[in-house]
Amino acid sequence: MTTTPYQDHLTLLSCRYEKAMAHLNIDAIVLASGEKSYYFQDDHTHPFHAYSGAQQWLPFSLGAETYIILKTGEKPTLIWPIRDDFWHAPNLVPKGEWQQYWTIIPARKDDKWFANLPKNTAWLGPKPMPFVTPYDGLKAYVDFEKAVKTPFEIQAMRNASIRGVRGHLAAKDAFLAGMSELDIHLAFLQASQQTAAQEPYPGIVGLDEHAAVLHYEHKSIVHNTRSQTLLIDAGASEHGYASDITRTFFRHDDEFSALLNDMDEMQQKLCQNSTSGVAFRDLHQEALRGIATLLHEHKICSLSVEEQLVKNIPQVFFPHGLGHLLGLQVHDVGGHQVDQTGKLSLPDDKAPFLRLTRTLKENMVITIEPGLYFIPMLIEKMKAENSNHGCDLSKIKHLMPYGGIRIEDNIVVKNNAPENLTRIAFATQENY
Repeated sequence: MTTTPYQDHLTLLSCRYEKAMAHLNIDAIVLASGEKSYYFQDDHTHPFHAYSGAQQWLPFSLGAETYIILKTGEKPTLIWPIRDDFWHAPNLVPKGEWQQYWTIIPARKDDKWFANLPKNTAWLGPKPMPFVTPYDGLKAYVDFEKAVKTPFEIQAMRNASIRGVRGHLAAKDAFLAGMSELDIHLAFLQASQQTAAQEPYPGIVGLDEHAAVLHYEHKSIVHNTRSQTLLIDAGASEHGYASDITRTFFRHDDEFSALLNDMDEMQQKLCQNSTSGVAFRDLHQEALRGIATLLHEHKICSLSVEEQLVKNIPQVFFPHGLGHLLGLQVHDVGGHQVDQTGKLSLPDDKAPFLRLTRTLKENMVITIEPGLYFIPMLIEKMKAENSNHGCDLSKIKHLMPYGGIRIEDNIVVKNNAPENLTRIAFATQENY
């Protein structure tokens, strides 16, 4: 009998959670999507994102106050919120073949849908109710497994990549037309068919020196036909699964564009090396060596690659980690976990911001995002603490107005040749 990708996905999730229940002696699990939160002294809510553990079970974006009940050997139960509310659109249960795999119970907020739950019921999600038992090891147990994605999840991320790439191509056109950061962001949103609140994370749009601010949060309204560079870090979502894409675009063929092109070549090699069995710490070290090589070849630093690594020169220009797990959360959970018990392998002082320290496994989805920035604060710190830095300060001063470079692709780890969701999307959409 042929099964659908969603049905297979649901079967695998049920298996994972039933193993957890058996291991921890749990009779039932309640997954809560969460509740809306409000701005202080206002009736306007913050943008809502469902708890990833609940969202993972359903093929549509999950709303607030939705609950899932899991019991061994039974269909999952969906507690669907009924709202007697004339202020907002009706909260209808989405149609589709997914319904045949569920028991769906509509419930109002004051209904006692939890009254007949077993004594040993665990809770995952915000604001646990008083009837549940705390199980400290449950979250770590299921979080560890989330890193390996099912075919259903990977397809959702392919679709999110396509929408994200359409946005990036529109943003590039807006940049070359001399538009403002705000207009570039609006072009991205329109092409990727989403509102700002629906983005998986707030899009970063930085022109020129703003590209040197890693999480630049502003959107200037000033048009700039003389802008030299655009760094845009923005993605899209499909059923809650994110794409996380960064591109750096340039206006002129010059010294900076030559550096960017060499960086792109280095980044693609890192992507190709993202195979099963590789320790991500080693990939990050490979990235640091690559940055040192670029600094030397482009005469930004006269020290050899080995000397730079000893003196931590690459970290001045590449201060963040190489990448992270990607999925229902942009920085997906479990990146430092060693096993299902929750044991951690934390980053060391050489790479304090590394979000992923695990050994890669097939069908993990990760980001590969090396950067090379000209950040005044870090340059000044290097000058103050390392007199023998070997860097050409006049060249760095010349490059500072360009801001910096980040190139980020989303990779499905494979045993041999990884699947680069981002590059495939660009290849198919550039002539769309």
